[in-house]
Amino acid sequence: QVQLVESGGGLVQAGGSLRLSCAASGRTLRNFAMAWFRQAPGKEREFVAAISWGSSVTYYADSVKGRFTISRDNAKNTGYLQMNSLKPEDTAVYSCAAAGGVVPYTRSHEYSYWGQGTQVTVSS
Repeated sequence: QVQLVESGGGLVQAGGSLRLSCAASGRTLRNFAMAWFRQAPGKEREFVAAISWGSSVTYYADSVKGRFTISRDNAKNTGYLQMNSLKPEDTAVYSCAAAGGVVPYTRSHEYSYWGQGTQVTVSS
C-alpha cells in the first residue's frame, strides 16, 4: 500500500510561484509513474503533469506547459511540482497520484494511489 501526502500549497499573488511536494510512504515508488491533477470548485478533476519512474518522460497539460515543471527524487520517494507565473485560473486543490507502470498516464482512472490534496489559491 502506498500513502501520498502533499504539501506546499497556499495563497500567492498572480505571477508568483509555489512548489508542491508529494511524499510517498508504505513502499518505494520504484517503477511507479507519478502525476499531479487539480480540481477547481464546480469543475471536474483535470490532468496537470505526469512523470515516469526514471524522469525521462514527462507530460503536461497545455494550460500549464512552460510554467509548471514536474520532477521527482526517487532516493527521497518524493515528487514535486514547481509552479511559476501562476494565474488566478490555476486556483484549485492539487492532488498527486501514483500508478505502477513505466509510462506516465494522463487519465485519472489509471492511478491507484492518491493524496488528500493541497489547496492552491492565486489572487489577482
